Amino acid sequence: MRSSDRFLNPSEAARRLGVSAKALRLYEQRGLVAPRRTAAGWRAYGPDEMARAGQVVALRALGLSLAQIAQVLGGDAQALEPALAAHQAALERQGRQLAGLVEKVCELRAGLARGRTPDAEDLARLLAPSARPSVAFDLPWPWGGEPFALRDIPPLTYITGPLGSGKTRLALRLVEALPDATFLGLDRTADGGAAVRAGLTADPALAARVERARAWLVEDGATPSDDLLALLAALEVETVAALVIDTPEQGLNQASQEALAARLRRRGPDARPVFLLTRSSAILDLAALGIGETILYCPANHAPPIRVAPCPGAPGYEAVASCLASPEVRARTAGMIAVMSRAG
Repeated sequence: MRSSDRFLNPSEAARRLGVSAKALRLYEQRGLVAPRRTAAGWRAYGPDEMARAGQVVALRALGLSLAQIAQVLGGDAQALEPALAAHQAALERQGRQLAGLVEKVCELRAGLARGRTPDAEDLARLLAPSARPSVAFDLPWPWGGEPFALRDIPPLTYITGPLGSGKTRLALRLVEALPDATFLGLDRTADGGAAVRAGLTADPALAARVERARAWLVEDGATPSDDLLALLAALEVETVAALVIDTPEQGLNQASQEALAARLRRRGPDARPVFLLTRSSAILDLAALGIGETILYCPANHAPPIRVAPCPGAPGYEAVASCLASPEVRARTAGMIAVMSRAG
């Protein structure tokens, strides 16, 4: 090793690459990356190893399986064709959306030249490349029936707040108000997952989609489980227009939570809305939020839920951060929280 090079341990390398340490170990097991070893035998990632790992992560982001990545890195460039074709289609779709926005801007500028000032709705349309679902209703108890509206619902919405803040009641009201929406509750594996497996047996096409998603997540470091299977079965049902999931972290270790969250973020701007009721920092990673994601925070004083921007200093940001905990802490306090919930 050159003393001038900066070598990272696996945790640092995984954080720099935006993947879990378990995923990085899996890439090593598949022969895709080969970290060096220190004199003491510890794994170390230098510039060359990080460049190689970065290739793997980039190819994963394009939608390739680990087997396909091995082909590409082994010199078979044709293994890239399906992924590039899908990526091109997505970019072309985004291009059409941007062209529509440019046309709207031109119309507003022409209106300004004629003395017409654009109203708030005109300006809001500039921020909405495609028509997204919206919903409006009166808030249920424990709120006082205040009107509530959620406009341009993105593909991924996190609902969080302290215990007793009304998160679940808000989620259930959203399911009632959104057409063809489904609620996935905490009882999803109460029978050991038998109902989920029976449903997959009855629908081979759904079972195939679930298996592809499961294999992808396992490649990203997730651990197979009944809880993960139940989540994927609900996420892959094509007839549901919106899905609300209570505590998606239930039964999942940290690597599984991180892999699931990453997959949900990769669904694209046209994906159907998914709402996640969560207090896990592995699911709601404030540092990783991007376009197509939003946070709904339910205050402890039962003020109406607010939309919170994932930026330090934004209204409600610190309150959201204080509600979140790592999977390790969540698991350690699960029994106490359950007792408090029953008491409340």
